[in-house]
Amino acid sequence: MLNQTLTPEQRLDKAVVDIMANPKYVALAGVMMIGKRRIEADAARCPTAYTDGKNEVYGRDFVEQLNDAELRFLVLHEVYHKLYRHLTTWAWMWKEHPQLANMACDYVINVKICDDNTQDRFATMTGALTIACYDDKYRGWDSAEVYNDLKKQAKENGGSGGPGQPGGYKGIDEHGWEDAQEMDPEEVKALEREIDEALRQGALAAGKMGSGGDRAFEELLAPQVNWREALRDFVSATCTGSDYSTWKRPSRRFIGGGYYMPSGISEQIGELVVAIDTSGSIGDRELSVMLSEIKSIADSVHPEAIRLLYWDTKVCADERYEGAEVDNLVQSTKPAGGGGTMVECVPEYIQANAIEAQCVIVLTDGYLGGSWGQWNHPVMWVVLDNERADPPNGKTLHVKARNL
Repeated sequence: MLNQTLTPEQRLDKAVVDIMANPKYVALAGVMMIGKRRIEADAARCPTAYTDGKNEVYGRDFVEQLNDAELRFLVLHEVYHKLYRHLTTWAWMWKEHPQLANMACDYVINVKICDDNTQDRFATMTGALTIACYDDKYRGWDSAEVYNDLKKQAKENGGSGGPGQPGGYKGIDEHGWEDAQEMDPEEVKALEREIDEALRQGALAAGKMGSGGDRAFEELLAPQVNWREALRDFVSATCTGSDYSTWKRPSRRFIGGGYYMPSGISEQIGELVVAIDTSGSIGDRELSVMLSEIKSIADSVHPEAIRLLYWDTKVCADERYEGAEVDNLVQSTKPAGGGGTMVECVPEYIQANAIEAQCVIVLTDGYLGGSWGQWNHPVMWVVLDNERADPPNGKTLHVKARNL
């Protein structure tokens, strides 16, 4: 047993105070104040530690095995799970493969904490923490990039273990994915606002103290493009279709309010094609939000139809909606697929089936198994949670899933 002069509760409080007092973690102080943290005596309920994205729980027996530097590392580990919104942002990974999702998030966090403490050893991944996931290879990667790499390795090895993890995941903490899923959307948004505000205040405090900036924090605080406006501008620019008006097809924008108004039409407008990556990275929430916005845009530009193409290594489903059918698009659609990620199949399918696409919107995470494809139509890439994705053609709109 270590540090028997203080109780685990007192040692946990001391670790938190030590971190908040350290100049390099000034910007993190506000995030550390969010939620509650406690010691759990029942090792079966909490053998190590975990967070649900807001609150933190630490196992008594595990804490008693750690020295002060190791305990500070463990606290930082849980706080970074909260800061990066791992339990909500990457829920799709957990639903697909819980073990690899846990590992992916841990690799990202552990590399950062180790790098930040190489010189002064303020927080160390030693002792009981040496079981943690760590690989220099993942320095600068985000969790989705690590996850896809681990999936690739698992497939090649015929198992589920990652590098340095024979037989499966061996991490320093549990992950409260189930608890995080119990939060309703408003709770999730409120928590994200609270974290953003705490981080902004922390960044201001760090600047006043001359502590310098943290690149990871700066990326989290970077202003995000209004994806709705950008998407609407793209579609409007490629689907300008108000050459003349017709009373034969009333405008859906006004008819709901009891007004029978003509809609603008153009014989030059073809189909608005939406190609959706179903390899596992696009969740139900993201799909619903995106399709609702596209439907709203279509009400303004009046394409001949909206065609949804669900794809992985091939186009797995082709759904076409026109006229009044568009109103029920979100409720009627039936996503299909779930294999690899070969987006070149989409332009090939469009050409093979002589689809008159006015423009194409591709919704993907950008982690492709092949090329970006050859496109003969205007294309907008809506890329979720992958800043590294850089399609060589069309326009690219990078979007954080948590901002949808």
